[in-house]
Order: sequence, then C-alpha cells, then structure tokens
Amino acid sequence: MESSWDCTLETCPIEYAVFGYRPSLPANIIFTALFGLCALTQVAEMGIFRSYTFSIPVILGGICEVVGYVGRILLYDNPFSQDAFLIQICCLTIAPAFYSAAIYFCIADIVKLLGPEASRLKPHHYAWIFIPCDVISLILQGAGGGIASVASQENEDPTTGTNVMVAGLVFQVFSLLMFILLTLEFLWRVRNKRPKSISDESIKEKSSSRHQKFLLFGIPFALAILCIFIRCAFRVAELSNGWTGELIKHEDTFIALEGAMIAVSAVALNISHPKLLSS
Repeated sequence: MESSWDCTLETCPIEYAVFGYRPSLPANIIFTALFGLCALTQVAEMGIFRSYTFSIPVILGGICEVVGYVGRILLYDNPFSQDAFLIQICCLTIAPAFYSAAIYFCIADIVKLLGPEASRLKPHHYAWIFIPCDVISLILQGAGGGIASVASQENEDPTTGTNVMVAGLVFQVFSLLMFILLTLEFLWRVRNKRPKSISDESIKEKSSSRHQKFLLFGIPFALAILCIFIRCAFRVAELSNGWTGELIKHEDTFIALEGAMIAVSAVALNISHPKLLSS
C-alpha cells in the first residue's frame, strides 16, 4: 500500500494513489444508482411479501454497495483520500456477504419444495452453517484490513494485514464452493428420484405450473450464486500480490469482476424472490 495519504492531484502523480488510477465517475455513479434501485425494489417486495429473512439481507447488501461506491466517487475527487478508500474497501468487502446470507435462507424454501429427503442437510441447517462461515470470513477480512491500514498509516509493511484479508477471502470462496456443491448434489438427487416409468414430458404436463415457477426462480438464483463466487475468487487473485499487484491497478477488471458480478447478483435476487415458489 505504497501511497501518500497527504498527496493531492496537484502535488503527486496519480501512480502514487493506492489504486494507481482515478476511479471512473460515470461507472461508479451507475453502480451507485443501480444498487440503490435494487435496495428500494427489495424494500417494496418486503412490504408486499413480508419476506423479512430474505429481503433484509438483500437491502443491507444494497446499502453497503451504495456507500461503497459513494466512497469510490469521493476517490474520483481525491484519489489519495484515506477516508474514502476505507469507506469503499470496507463496504464493498462486506456487501456480498449479505447477498450470500439471503441465498442461504432461500435454499431452505427450495429444499422444502423439491424434497427434504434428497438433501444432506435439513432445510434450516444451510443458514445455520454457512452464515457463520461468512461471519468468520468477514472478521478475518476486517481484521486484516485494519492491520494493513494501521501499518500504512505508520509507514510500515502492510503485508501481514493483507495476508489475513486474503485468508478471509479464501475461506469465503471455500465455504461458498461447499454450498454450491451441496446444492448441486441436492438437485442431482431430486432429478434421479423421479419415477423412471414416467417420461419427462409427462412430468412437465402434470406439474407445468410448479416447473415454470421453479425455473423462474432457479435460473436467476443460480446466476446470483455463480456471480458472487466469481467475485470472491477475483478478490483472492487481486490481493494475492498485495496492494502493489497488477490486478488492483486496473479498474476495467474491477468493474467487470467486482461491480458487474455483484450488480448481476443484486438484480437476480430481486427477480428470484422466494415467494415465487409458494405463490
């Protein structure tokens, strides 16, 4: 994290900034507006469906994303601002965990609908197991970020803090991968338990309404999981070489693999509301 927090655009070259670039104002305004709209949409859906365990995490995730991108807008004005840097790094780190929590609560509805007997875990155990995993990951990331920040303020090596952050991200990727594998195994078991004497076409005709509801819910739901996983893997790669690595210096990569991935997840979670399964 070799930057001077006392610099300004007038006194230092942009390469001295922590990211080595001036964040794009249009891109960050778009992300701020998009996440704000997603959060407001989820507030409306919560009022309609009364789905608090799903909606509240999605809303909190949206709020964190908005605050994080406001931090990046502030970095456009002053790329050397430590306060703006800490705002964006903290909020954008935390936000995906709230979206993950909503997904963990959602899987219970899917398991109940398709058959709890096909799942290795009881429906409510998914949230009980994986939400604490996210909490542990966030604690590691937060602690690492704090250690790195203090070290940078005192002109010391932030490597230890960065390594703790990476450990938290690796744990988040691992726990999310375990969740994905358990979900895929569950869906595979559901598929295999269908009566072999009945054709797929016959099943579709008898349960077309439920099938359509599940597809309407399941496709965006799966997309949200995949995008969050890609984002977490990207952050591991980004920080694996510390704050002077190559990936952290390219905003286009950040926009594609952080901003866009979480934006797609946020939109998908607004579309794949769990009440679609029970309506």
